[in-house]
Amino acid sequence: MSVACCVPVVECVYCLGCVRWVWKKFLYTAGRESENWGLAIASEFEPVPRFCRYIMAVYEDDIRNPISTPPGGYGIDPDWVIVKKSHEDTQGKVSPYLIYVDHQNTDIVVAIRGLNMAKDSDFLVLLDDKLGQAEFDGGYVHNGLLKAAEWVWEAESQLLRELVERYPDYTLTFAGHSLGAGVVTLLTMLTVKNREKLGLLDRKRIRCFAIAPTRCVSLNLAVRYADIINSVVLQIVVPCN
Repeated sequence: MSVACCVPVVECVYCLGCVRWVWKKFLYTAGRESENWGLAIASEFEPVPRFCRYIMAVYEDDIRNPISTPPGGYGIDPDWVIVKKSHEDTQGKVSPYLIYVDHQNTDIVVAIRGLNMAKDSDFLVLLDDKLGQAEFDGGYVHNGLLKAAEWVWEAESQLLRELVERYPDYTLTFAGHSLGAGVVTLLTMLTVKNREKLGLLDRKRIRCFAIAPTRCVSLNLAVRYADIINSVVLQIVVPCN
């Protein structure tokens, strides 16, 4: 009799556990929500190659004397580079990055490079996941990438404010590849949440291009910031025989 009385309680606990799992699943992953999205049009993709070149430029120790210039160059005027930080400069808290005022395209660009397999600090950032523990703006984010983004924000937010106020017609663009793409994703979200520190910068002036990004935000955050953050991935279609 006592066992029978426990059955409803067990069922309730089981149901609550299932509901919690579904909710967590929604927050953690995007599933297949993009299957029915339309293809990007040419004008939307047009700036992507340019930002890829800017990200590649971060890999150079000296932009004025590059070693591995791609065909056509990086498209960067060294005189317009405001900040360029190395692993040593960031003390391994975040991958190297640069801040570039692109007068030709009326854009202020923060570009962050991808994983350096020779740097333990990059792996430490990537492995500091803490799934389900790092919360941000009502969702979940990658803990290590959030800390890296916070480091950049603390180091450069004052400079970014000066730049967006000096060039009121320029956009503020964050671009990164792989590990750096995850950092700029979180950095973009931090910027949107703290626009008052940039002189109440209009949300429409902020954008992000995350090239092959690490998975770093829950689905609800990805949807909320979809008007600003553009994830660029290579989709491979495998024919079925």
